[in-house]
Amino acid sequence: MPSGDIVLMEQFRAIAELRGDVAWIVDCASGTLSYISPSVRDMLGYAPRDFIRQLSTHDAASPLAALCMGLPERLARFAAGDQSRRALLRHFEQVRPDGSTVPLDVRSTLLTDANGKPSALVGVLIDTSAERERAGQQRRFASMLNHEFRTPLSTIDGAIQRLEATGTQADEPTRQRYRKIQAAVDRLIGMLDEYLSPDRMDEIGGTRPPDTVVPELLLREAAARIIAAGGSAQVECSGLPPSIRAQPNGLRLALKVLVDNALQYSPPGQPVILAGHGTADGIELSVRDHGEGVPDAETGAIFGKAFRGSNAVGQGSGLGLYMARSVIEVHGGSIGVQNVAPSGTLFKIWLPVQRAAGKTVAPEGCSSDNSANQ
Repeated sequence: MPSGDIVLMEQFRAIAELRGDVAWIVDCASGTLSYISPSVRDMLGYAPRDFIRQLSTHDAASPLAALCMGLPERLARFAAGDQSRRALLRHFEQVRPDGSTVPLDVRSTLLTDANGKPSALVGVLIDTSAERERAGQQRRFASMLNHEFRTPLSTIDGAIQRLEATGTQADEPTRQRYRKIQAAVDRLIGMLDEYLSPDRMDEIGGTRPPDTVVPELLLREAAARIIAAGGSAQVECSGLPPSIRAQPNGLRLALKVLVDNALQYSPPGQPVILAGHGTADGIELSVRDHGEGVPDAETGAIFGKAFRGSNAVGQGSGLGLYMARSVIEVHGGSIGVQNVAPSGTLFKIWLPVQRAAGKTVAPEGCSSDNSANQ
């Protein structure tokens, strides 16, 4: 191998090992280990020679069998035209010599020569212990929050039920206040069940959250929500990419807020129009209803926290559009609103095609449920 290639290979090995990960190279022709980072001993407790021995003997009883298996089958599938195995990510627990385990991510890819034949399998071993510990801490923190919020909410819930049961002689404004407190408590308990329940935390901690989403699918899911609620929806798409980098549940939440608003203000029989199209540097998703629109003087404030429009109907905290804006801005996007002729409101979401750095949006102030003028 020319000296320049050797230097370049050493440089790439150094890059792969900067975080403390273990880089490795397997020669496809011989199935032997060409290189593995010496730091593998610190990570897993095995020396490079242990991996060389495992790859040459294929000892199914060896603790390294699961880590080193599968190369012949993978090469055979690749030779048969199956490109799905070219790059792989595996997750499993590797047993150390002392009996302890290390959670690993194993990322690998097949390199080919000038004739398209596999020449080397290269990859990294990544110790995910710290990531798993962070996930555990998040679950414990969420569980603590769930408990700390649920206890006083349960007290308020019981008290307001007693007030309603015993306050039969109370005037109507007082009884309406009771009902409003009860509705607010129900909403908060529902949010705890949705976002901070132990089952929800186990679901989040047990799987890797997806970081891509199909834009057209988001719109069609929103249309299905409208139809399920008894409304009518129309989907218009053009030039959308197959997928974008984004957190699916966050975008679903933002669209849910816009769809719920459209359902609330759309006249019966008028469809909600969901549209999506590509732009020069991103995508645009929109939700249009045929209601009376937003008062012009309020379009600049409608996404503010706890803001409720002068023509708002029903109960609400004024947080829906605020949350939608927060989600979109975290994704590096923007959201806006405009009135359209002859009637209706058009909400537009713009998102970059590559996920941009977001900003932290922290709650401030108090909920509208507790404002002094109510």
